[in-house]
Amino acid sequence: MRGRTVCALLVSGLVMSGPALAKTSWAMAIHGGAGVIARGDLSAEQERAYRASLTAALEAGARVLRDGGASLDAVEAAIRILEDDPLFNAGRGSVFTADGRIEMDASIMDGHGQRAGAVTGVTRTKNPISLARAVMEEGRHVMLAGEGADDYSVEHGLPQVDPSWFRTERRLKELAEWRAQQGNADAQTRLRSTDAEAPLGTVGAVALDTQGHLAAGTSTGGITGKLWGRVGDSPIIGAGTYAVDGVCAVSATGTGEYFIRASAARQVCDRVAWKREKIQAAADATIASIGAIGGDGGLIALDAAGRVAFAMNSPGMYRGWISSAADAQTAIYASE
Repeated sequence: MRGRTVCALLVSGLVMSGPALAKTSWAMAIHGGAGVIARGDLSAEQERAYRASLTAALEAGARVLRDGGASLDAVEAAIRILEDDPLFNAGRGSVFTADGRIEMDASIMDGHGQRAGAVTGVTRTKNPISLARAVMEEGRHVMLAGEGADDYSVEHGLPQVDPSWFRTERRLKELAEWRAQQGNADAQTRLRSTDAEAPLGTVGAVALDTQGHLAAGTSTGGITGKLWGRVGDSPIIGAGTYAVDGVCAVSATGTGEYFIRASAARQVCDRVAWKREKIQAAADATIASIGAIGGDGGLIALDAAGRVAFAMNSPGMYRGWISSAADAQTAIYASE
């Protein structure tokens, strides 16, 4: 397993205005997954495509926030853009399970009142993040799974597509490669195999609106070759997604089993609330705790002042940020 050194990038939510600091009135950050994304892995054309998609998602969220809209709406709008782009492992472009199915997970959380909704194992909803929000808005449950989640989606009038709509040649090729690797591996290796060494395309967003409310959301197709019914961190509140007003909002990406064990998203906010750590320090320490138990990936976080933090122990993470004080910016490699 490769060495894990935390690489972090801080984008301040404060800007200098003369001798004083002007507070950001709104801010947003997004990610498109963390993993082995070394310089040279992407062609110039591919890199432009990823950055363009990230920018489009940022602008979709920013349009909501600039108009005084809710952080929850901004998060959903940004994630829907990424779910519809087959570049990412969420919605269209999701990876395949071991038996050749696509099972998608998503969650969303409103820092105002800590309302949350999540779905796992959905197969027909065009935008799983919107289904997660529908679960949250009804309020009776927090998480729905599998066939029940699919039926709920239909009953609530969310756009449906045939499962073939999510399939892409790229993901089919990855499944074939994974199956070939399993055929050449011994039984012990097959039991612990994941695609941790491949780029992970889980998507997520965090936002702060002009009313001071925070929100977070995450959406994914999981990992190539996952067992039927496998659930990662993305739909689990406190692991892959968490938000609480006045503290922070977090969305995570990586090898989900480790983020679950570390309560990663909740851990970041607890470090801010209880240990009074700055958002970047809290993000770094959380990723370090995941690395210590063998996991890899990254996360994005946003505090109540609009300060954005990115932390990862992988060579790269598709990511971007925008605020009332800064134009949209994107990054891919850990050194950026």
